[in-house]
This record gives sequence, structure tokens and C-alpha cells, in this order.
Amino acid sequence: MLIALAATAAAMDPSGWPVLGGVLIAGALIGAMVASRVQMTSMPELVAILHSFVGLAAVLVGFGTYLDKFAAGKAVEDPGILLIEIFIGVCIGSITFTGSVIAFLKLKGSISGKPLMLPARHMINIIMLLITIGLGVAFFISPDVQSGQWPLLVATILTGILGIHFIMAIGGADMPVVVSMLNSYSGWAAAAAGFMLSNDLLIITGALVGSSGAILSYIMCRGMNRSFISVMLGGFGTEGGSTASADSQPAGEVRSIDAASTADMLKQAKKVIIVPGYGLAVAQAQHSLAEVVKILKEGGTEVKFAIHPVAGRLPGHMNVLLAEANIPYDIVFEMEEINDEFAGTDISWVIGANDIVNPSALDDPNSPIAGMPVLHVWEARNTVVMKRSMASGYAGVDNPLFYKDNTLMLFGDAKKVVDEILTAMRG
Repeated sequence: MLIALAATAAAMDPSGWPVLGGVLIAGALIGAMVASRVQMTSMPELVAILHSFVGLAAVLVGFGTYLDKFAAGKAVEDPGILLIEIFIGVCIGSITFTGSVIAFLKLKGSISGKPLMLPARHMINIIMLLITIGLGVAFFISPDVQSGQWPLLVATILTGILGIHFIMAIGGADMPVVVSMLNSYSGWAAAAAGFMLSNDLLIITGALVGSSGAILSYIMCRGMNRSFISVMLGGFGTEGGSTASADSQPAGEVRSIDAASTADMLKQAKKVIIVPGYGLAVAQAQHSLAEVVKILKEGGTEVKFAIHPVAGRLPGHMNVLLAEANIPYDIVFEMEEINDEFAGTDISWVIGANDIVNPSALDDPNSPIAGMPVLHVWEARNTVVMKRSMASGYAGVDNPLFYKDNTLMLFGDAKKVVDEILTAMRG
């Protein structure tokens, strides 16, 4: 970005440098302030809102290019192609902008994660898409800027509504895919802006971001056993983000355990598999956990970590968290590598994870997360689940794991409880 800004400044008229400097300083101060304050747990929201800026930038570049190139009657090489680039770039940018804002609000909890399932929602999307295409034709054949700017403006508003509707229809269980998808959209919006500005560097970098975001979305959908199309259409997990109905509540009794007893169990175990989740990130308990792991390994216990593809709020969230605490990477395993080992494990220790260890994904075809591959923690001889409360996870689904005979619930803040376990082990 620094190189791009320097190149832009070098290519422009020096008279514009004061204005450019003013906005750069203001933007740099805002960015530095936000980056210094944001918590690791709020990173998905930050990513989502930054995607919205890219989309908004594409919209503004589109309007600016149109007014600059055509209003003043400047000579334009291949004006028809430029008009197509402007229209597509503005529409993609508008969808990215409004969709990212809704994703930000959902992730932040300002609006409900429950999907908005309007009647005939797919038909509504198709109608808005067809109207947008019609507006594109009207924009392309407009004889002048005065008549052409109205189809462009209406299309911007309509695609903005389409972006809102797309994301509102997606439930909490699929929000990680949405963040990844919006990352891809922001890349294509940047590439479209590059075409409008005849900037090869922007085209290339935008295409890299767009394609990598699409690949990431595919990987996440595969990890959740989701169809990418069904996620985008809001057709998978229509109850995602809602609370399980009363008649679907698992039957059973919850058994609890305290930190001291957990420490004794861990010290006596020969093999422990730890499953980190978003709760670990919220509590920032990874450093204390690393100390516990060190003590266990020194005592001869085999310790491994099991990472689900969508653990946390973004892909790689847990890997980064564990790396931050200097936990050896050779004991960190992906779900496919370690799922078969739970049956031969003494203790599976779940810290702040919920949906990724929910057996209803395999047992209940009516569950919003039905079909999603999960970590088979219940196959271990004993399972210790650390949670603040019995609240459901991000997908809003109750978890039968809590009621299994070999499950022990350890309630409390992850940092506080892990510290208590660490103290008991050292004692």
C-alpha cells in the first residue's frame, strides 16, 4: 500500500499533494487508532467493515470515472468497454459495501444472527438482478451523462439492497463463510476499480484477493460440508442463529467438575486432546494453557491439539492463537488428521468450543448444522467441557454433548479456570 500511495503521489500534479497529504494523514491516524484498540476476538468484525470500505471505494471510483471521462467530453478509447467496466464495478462495490456492513453488525451482535427468510426470497433476488441488468442496458445506451447517471444511481441503490438481503438471509452457522466471501467480493471490486482507472497493479492485486477469497470460501464450505451456492442463497440451516425449540432439547443431567479435580484428571491421563474454540480467544487464556501443556508433557502425558476448519470466527483463528503462545506446531492437528484418535484418548478437553463438537451435526438431520463435520470429542474416555454457561453456540443450537455420561462441565471464565488448573498442577 505504501508503494501504491507513493506511486500515485509521484504521478499526480504537485498542486494536489496538500489535499492528498491531508486525507492520508487523517486516514493513517484513524487506521492506527482502530488497529491499536481492536482485540483479537474482534478481528472478524474489523475485517468485515474494512471490506465495506473497499466496496464503497469502488462505487465512488465508478461515479468519479464516469463523470470525469464522459461529462467533460474527453476522448475515451473504447468507451463502450469503459461503460461496462464502470457499471459492473459500481454494482459489485455496492453489494460488497452493504453486505459487509450487515456482516459487521451480525458479527458484533448489533443485529440478530437469525436469518431473515422473506417469502419468495429467491424470486425477489432474481427480479432485482434482472432489473439491474435492464438498468445496465439503459446506462450503456444513454446518449449523455445527464440521462446515464440515473440508471447508474438506481442500480447502485438496488444492488445495495440486494447485498443487504443476501447477508440478512444467512444464519449464524454460516457467517464465517460470509466473511470469506466478502473478502473475495472486495478483491473483485478492487479489480473493477483497476479496470476503470487503467491501473494494472490494482487489477492484479484485486484479482489475487478475489481469487484467494473464493478459494478460502470453498475450503470453508468443504470443512462445514456446505454447498457454496446454498450458503449464498440462505438455503442451508434456515434456523441458524435461532434457539433450539423446547421439544428438541436433549434429555439428561449435566455433571460439573471443579478446576482442582480437572487438574488431577489431567495429571493422571496418558493422552489428552485439547480442542480450542472462540471462548479461549475471548478469555486470552492461551498463554496459561501453554504452561499447562508444558507441565503435562514433562510428566509424560501425550498432548495434542485438534483444530476444526471453522473454529473461532475466521479460518486459522485458533492456529494464530496457539502460535502466539509458542505452542509447538507439531502437536497441532487438523480435524481430518486427529478425529480417529479420540477413541483412544483418556481426556478430550474442550475450551470455549461449541458448534464444532456438537454431535447433533451427525445425529439430527433437522439441526441447522446437520452434515457439518465435527470433532468426535465424545469418543474419548472422559470429556471436559469448559464454558461460561450452558448458552448455545454461535449457530444457536443446543449441544447434546453436555448431557453425555462421560462429559464433565467446568464452568467459568477460561483464563481464570485455566489459571486455577495451572496453580493446582504446580502445587
